[in-house]
Order: sequence, then C-alpha cells, then structure tokens
Amino acid sequence: MDCKTITLFLLLLSLPLNLQCTESPKWIRGGYWDSHSELPISEINSALFTHLMCAFATINSTTFNIFINSTYEQSFSNFTSTVKRKNPSVVTILSIRGGKQVSETFSSMINQSAYRKSFIKSSIEIARLHGFQGLDLSGVLPGQSTNMTNLGTLFDEWRNEITSEARNSGMSQLLLVMTSHHLPELESVSYPLDSMQRNLDWIHILAYDYYLPTRDKFTGAHAALYGPSTRLNTNNSITQWLNRGFQANKLVLGLPYHGYEWKLVNPNANGIGAPASGPGITLDGSMGYKFIKAYIRDYGFGAASVYNDTYVVNFFTSGNNWINFDSVDAIRTKVLFAKQKGLLGYKVFQLANDDKWELSSAAGDEDLKKNKPRLLVIIPVTLATAILLLGIIVCFLQRIVFKKGGFPGIARKSVSKLRKRTATENIDRNANNLQVFRFTTIKVATNDFSIENKLGEGGYGPVYKGRLPKGQEIAVKRLSRTSHQGLEEFENEVKLTARLQHVNLAPVLGICTDREEKMLIYEYMPNKSLDFYIFDMHKRYLLDWTKRVRIIEGITQGLLYLQEYSNFTIVHRDLKASNILLDNEMNPKISDFGMARAFKKDECEANTGRIVGTYGYVPPEYVGKGKYSMKYDVYSYGVLLLQIISGKRTSCYYGSYENLNLLEYAYELWKHGEGMEFFDSTLDDSSSPWKLIRCMKVALLCVQENPADRPTMLEILTMLRNETAAIKTPKKPAFSIKKEEDEESDCILQVKICSVNDASITQLVPR
Repeated sequence: MDCKTITLFLLLLSLPLNLQCTESPKWIRGGYWDSHSELPISEINSALFTHLMCAFATINSTTFNIFINSTYEQSFSNFTSTVKRKNPSVVTILSIRGGKQVSETFSSMINQSAYRKSFIKSSIEIARLHGFQGLDLSGVLPGQSTNMTNLGTLFDEWRNEITSEARNSGMSQLLLVMTSHHLPELESVSYPLDSMQRNLDWIHILAYDYYLPTRDKFTGAHAALYGPSTRLNTNNSITQWLNRGFQANKLVLGLPYHGYEWKLVNPNANGIGAPASGPGITLDGSMGYKFIKAYIRDYGFGAASVYNDTYVVNFFTSGNNWINFDSVDAIRTKVLFAKQKGLLGYKVFQLANDDKWELSSAAGDEDLKKNKPRLLVIIPVTLATAILLLGIIVCFLQRIVFKKGGFPGIARKSVSKLRKRTATENIDRNANNLQVFRFTTIKVATNDFSIENKLGEGGYGPVYKGRLPKGQEIAVKRLSRTSHQGLEEFENEVKLTARLQHVNLAPVLGICTDREEKMLIYEYMPNKSLDFYIFDMHKRYLLDWTKRVRIIEGITQGLLYLQEYSNFTIVHRDLKASNILLDNEMNPKISDFGMARAFKKDECEANTGRIVGTYGYVPPEYVGKGKYSMKYDVYSYGVLLLQIISGKRTSCYYGSYENLNLLEYAYELWKHGEGMEFFDSTLDDSSSPWKLIRCMKVALLCVQENPADRPTMLEILTMLRNETAAIKTPKKPAFSIKKEEDEESDCILQVKICSVNDASITQLVPR
C-alpha cells in the first residue's frame, strides 16, 4: 500500500469522527458543592464532571427575591470561572434552597402570582450575574405543607420566563432542574409530574437517607440499591417514578458520598435491622466518606468494611458502632444501574466528602467502561487531524519501520495471540468432563448479563443468574478480562472441578471459552450462601439446630472427600461461610476452588511464595511461612464451625472489654465453663445427639496453633457423631494475645492477626 493510498484511507476514516463530534454528549456526571464545605473551589477536580451545582442561594422571606449570603457571595461569583479552568466544558448550576429551613417561605411564595414573579425574575438575574448556566430547585417534598398544583404553575411560569429571557438577551437558555425526594408521591400527595416533565430538563433523585440514626432505632442501609420490597431501596424508588409515566431520560440518580453511624444496643446483633439507640460519633450520625476511611484506619483495630452486594452498600462494625456507606464498588454498581435503566446520569452529594477523588473517578471510569460507544461522540475534531499527520509520518518512515521494527512487532503480536490460544486450549483439555457452552447461549440465559441477573462479584469478576432453554437455572461466573489472578483461578477451578464428584461439592455444569470469554457455569443454588443466614439477626431463625447439624455434617463430608477419598488430596484454601452454598433443601455445597491445590497421596505439605485466602480463616503456619497442608482446611473448618454455632463474625471483638477475637472469646468461655454464652441464642440442642458444647470443643481443637495438634477430618467426623468418643483438651487457639495463667510473665506476646470476614488476601512473599 503506497503513501497516497494510506493517506486517502485515513482521511475517509476521519470523516465519521467529524460527523459524530457535532453531537453533544447526553450523560450527566453531576457534582454538588456546598459553600459551607471545607473543600476550596480551586481544588474541585471538575474534569470528572459535566455539571457542577453550587449551593445554596436562598429566598428572602419578605420580598421573595433570591439572594446569596454576603459571606459566600465572592465564592459564588468565582465558582464558574474557577471550575472551568480545569474543564472549560463543565456546566455550572446555581442551587436554590426550597425546603427545610425556608419551606414556609417557599410555600407562601408559590401561592401568590406576584411573589412567584419576583422569585423567578431574581433567580434568573442572580444566575446571570454570577455566570451560572442553570438553576436547581432543591429540597421541596410532596406533602400537605406545599400546594403541588401551584408548584406546577411555578414551573410553567419559570420555564416561560427562561425562554423569553434567552430570546431577548441572545444568550443560551438556562437549564432548569430540580432535586427531588426519592419517591414521586409522599403521604398520598404527588409531585406535579406533568408540569415537571414538560418544564424541567431533568430531576435529581435523592436516592439516599432512607434510614437515619436520629429517627430510626434500628440499623438501616441508608442508600441501598436493592433489598426486600418491605425496605426502602433505590430500585423500588426508580420503578415508582417510571410506573407513574415519568421519562427515564429525565431522571438523574443521586449518589451519596456520606454514610451513617448507629450505636448498637447489642454489638453481637449487628446486621441490617439490628436494635440501635441512635447516633454516637457525630451529632446526627452522618459521616463523610473521607471521615469514614480515616475512622476505619485509626479506630478499626485492623478490621475493614465488608461490601454487601445484596443491598449494594458497605458495612463496618467497631465495638458498638455500626457504620454503612457507599464504597468504590457500590458507586460503580449504581452508575451501571443508572445506565441500564436508561437514566440520564448521576449526581454526587457532596464533593467535599470524597477522598482523593476515589469515588468520583470510579463513577467516571464505570461511565467509560460500560458505555464505550460514547467515546465516538466526545472525540474532538483534532483527533482526526492527528490521524492524518500520523499517516504522513507512517509513509515517510515506512521503509525504516519495516526494516528495523516492523517484523519484530508483528512477531510479538503473534506470540501474544498464540499464548492466549494455548491458554484456552489448556482449559478446554482440562474440561473434557464438562459441557462446553456457546457464548450466545449464556448471553441469552443471563438476559445479556443484565444488572437484574447479577448475583455478586469477586476478584475474578461478576456472577450472574441464568436460565437455559430447557428451564434449568444456572449461575455463571464470568472472568473479568483485566483479572490476571482470576485467570489463574479459573484455569485451576476447571482443572480440579472436572475431576471432583461429591454431593457436598457445588456441581459445575460446564464452561464457556467462546469469543475469548472465560466462564464457569454452575448449578444455581436458590438459597444463596451460609453467611446470608448465620450473620443476619432475622434470617438466622430459618436455621434451627437440626438444619445446622445437617450443614455441619455436609461440610465435614465434603472436606473428608477432598482429603481422603478423591484421586488427589485437595486443599481448598478458601473455606468460609460465603463459599458454602445451600440448595433447595438447605444442603451445603462447598464452592469456589479457584485457590485450591492438589497433592499426590504420598505428599504431606507444600510451600508457596504467594499467600492467598481470607483473613480470619487462614492458619498461622501459612501466614508466617507459606506452608499449607490438609491442616489448613481443618483450621478454616474450625473457624467456620464456631461461626455456625454462634452466629458471630470474625470481624468483631468480644468479651467484657471487647478485646478478644472470636477464637479467644470461645476459648475463654469454654475454659471457664460458660460456653452457653457463646452460642446463638436461637439454638436448642436438647433433642439432638449433636451437642453444642461438643461442637465448640471440636472447633477449638481445629484452630490450635500447632498443625500437629489439630485433628484430621476423619477424627472430626468421629468426635461429632460419637458422643462417647474421647476428645482432647484444647489449648489456647492460634493468634491469641491473652496469656494463659501458667505462662511465664516474660513471654513475648504473639502478633495478633486481625480478622476480617470474607476479605481475601494476596501476598506475594510470605512473612
């Protein structure tokens, strides 16, 4: 191909780019700045946003004109020019407070035509004076205190005046938007939806503050995306707006950069809906994301927040304090939700609460990753020019490129493709006992991997629920293309699960490697996982002692198969409550073999230079020296057994001074004959040969510091089933800092490893 041909080709290629560039982007990335916040305007990263709200202007109670407090007037005047330095295309909007402190004034204003006129005229003048490109009405709720018919009239008159002002001044029309309650109707009073659709460019849905510690005496996910229909959540709220006929492309999803803290009545009851006595740390319980991160770092005692993909929020418990907030994962999921619902975008509240722009960057990244076609819309015309210049350079250096660098570059690409193809072929060979699915089959089964079908997400990627053409329900684990660790786990899981067959192992139906995908297809487990029940103060009642005995025995049998009766000795290395799935009859299935390792029957232990697993379930010899053996899973089993009989998490601290981890707490109570205090209060073993205190003693044997002191799975099964079987006396468990009474006073305290439930770890070099 000669230079003229290349140049012509690139010129033709650039034409559609120029055509696309004339279209304006239609995805709102809004941010909300309050003049009372500690964030200077100059430090706002406006490049992350398309629209920025500046708050608040207020209403004069006598004249009903809009005004800005003189203390903040200079900030309002400088707002637009300052944020446009980093992003000239950002649109600025002046936010007017219409609720809370000025609700009576606002209600009086909309009831009189002359007052409405003063309000409207002054709002436009103030916006133009300070360089804003739009107006936002904030805080007006549907209710008896405000006449909703007159509110509709206000919007009609406001829009007419904005149109007239733009025509007379020759300037662009101001945007007119509203920040609304999360529901279109409240106390049987509805917003004037017809007027709002007709006159407003969009409305921001306040999809948060559903539950407040100053009002609700129980913990609540204040910004839950999903949840039971009986609890407030964003999905239900958006559905109500859409069911009322409101256009999806006029709704902008509000995202909170704050959370709330409740003071628990009982620190052991720490799920959603747990009894609480109100806020404890701040006056109203509200805590910005930046503050929450600092609190966890400084007062979390080694624990970390846990992302809950059922509600799409994060929880954190520290002593009596229960905190919920939105993390990076939650923000990304909510942005994706807004896209899939066809909404116009999102607006974050408020910017000062972000920490180094983590949340805003996550929302923007999700915007780019999940909506790649928009890139064509926002590509500047100059890119086409750059392509043409590149074509000229390519022509000029054509001979040099091919002589010195062309062929090696082609060779590198070929090797890369060959490696990918080889990896896929290896996976396919290892999966010779599994069914191979086509990508189109899985795509249809999961409704194109829709957010409604998403069950959760791990380090490997998301998991979706699906239904095959013949009606069988499946769970699809889809490897993220960017997950290097996930690829290794995927290959490992295919290799192992294709060989394993047991009633207490999660059945893998097949794989999909079509179109360079890496997907595992499981039989769907309708009752979710064990952690969904034992750590929830309400759902734990669904698991009486008889059911828990069956679950314990099933897990024991599954591990016994892996260690004794399969062709290889398998060490799972990630046994935990969330990896125990429950079928229709609540029978347990051990799942997720991505981190598992196989031994030959004559091998005892192995070493690794890469530490993986989950804090709280990992034995000391693995953390300290990278050694793993069958006793690794015995240790994890012991932790899991303690959780099953107590309903307690490893992420909490217990005892009178809340200074004991779960293992220490169990040991201290058992040692002093107070084991009944440890057990889940809902359990009754009086009619069962399986006794709680016996299970507790076996569990404590499993978590001994020295692997040699831990029983085998065969011994465990015998001790649990046979009431007369002898049981050794447990010693102090691993990771204890509390000394035994007969220990020498000058012994060195062991390093305490903080436990975080379901927080996976990867450490390249063992300590």
